Amino acid sequence: MTASHALPLDGVLVVSCEQAVAAPMATRQLADLGARVIKVERPGTGDFARAYDETVYGQSSHFVWLNRSKESIALDLKDDDDKSVLLQLLSRADVFVQNFAPGAVERLGLGAAALQKRNPRLITCSISGYGTTGPYRDAKAYDLLIQAEAGLVSVTGSPDQPAKSGIPAADIGAGMYAFSGILTALYDREKTGRAAALDISLFDSLVEWMGYPMYYAEYGGHAPARAGTSHAAIAPYGAFAAGDGAEVVLSVQNEREWASFCTLVLRQPQLADDPRFATGSARVANRKALQDDIDAVLATLSVGELEARLRAGNIAHSRMRSVTEVMDHPQLRARDRLRSVQTPRGTISAVLPAITFPDRPPRMDPVPAVGEHNEPIITWLRDTQESSS
Repeated sequence: MTASHALPLDGVLVVSCEQAVAAPMATRQLADLGARVIKVERPGTGDFARAYDETVYGQSSHFVWLNRSKESIALDLKDDDDKSVLLQLLSRADVFVQNFAPGAVERLGLGAAALQKRNPRLITCSISGYGTTGPYRDAKAYDLLIQAEAGLVSVTGSPDQPAKSGIPAADIGAGMYAFSGILTALYDREKTGRAAALDISLFDSLVEWMGYPMYYAEYGGHAPARAGTSHAAIAPYGAFAAGDGAEVVLSVQNEREWASFCTLVLRQPQLADDPRFATGSARVANRKALQDDIDAVLATLSVGELEARLRAGNIAHSRMRSVTEVMDHPQLRARDRLRSVQTPRGTISAVLPAITFPDRPPRMDPVPAVGEHNEPIITWLRDTQESSS
């Protein structure tokens, strides 16, 4: 890639002792933008997320999602020679990411202070469950456990049953805060010459995302009610079925939209002024009656007829799609958002990263096998050492 077409992070070397979801999520975003990411794995088994499932040609769906465009080196960090290889890599690196248990890197001599003494320009990023201090420092911190501790499970699900998020929200949140923190640290280093030591926790990340329900509970006297696809403070909001069984998600968020919905979708303009529904809070208080009136009309319409009325009324809406439908979504196809990516066991389809730059396609390189790049990385270390001596 020529200099004029180089990706923004071209030339940045990231070394990551990573596993599971949060750290690999952060480093894959960096790789998408051009960073060279060297993933350090256990010899033989590698990142334990490789064994989460076997659904993608016998490979883990989590792993192929999060680990394209990386190089894998298998090192036993309790072996002096292998640890020496890691230290050589870190002496050349711009960023070191790790999500070991708290205290583990210090025991290995890989704490931020020790590493930055050897390489003052090295940005370090520690990702943990609850942070490096506090009473929960050493607690197990799988995604569901964090969702429960941060209150997400308590506000998710139906009125009768709480539920976890269908995706690893705590892991993804921490990964994306690590990603943005590393970008900020790289920028700050260019201005100040100082390298940051970042401490990102799954708990802190998810608590930040819980801001609205926490304020609602703190100052409203109770937490937002679990309402399935509905909303604790807005109605009508959520999934509604047309007469042919297809589900459409509606979101009516102000009085203008409510009047339009009554007139052009329900074709019952008198409902707009019905005292039970005349304000947002009244509609929430009378949600059951509102639902019944809406369902009675929608049961007479096909999904095509319903969507035509919603478009005519300029009402926000969407289809309730299954996960299997999303990869063939017309918006993805129209915007050419799918690419082919190689894995050790075959070619898969992958969605372009959310951050792209015009005329500079992101990296969509293969997913590595465990230790696939040991020989070229060690050769590169030897060659660069000889050229600098």
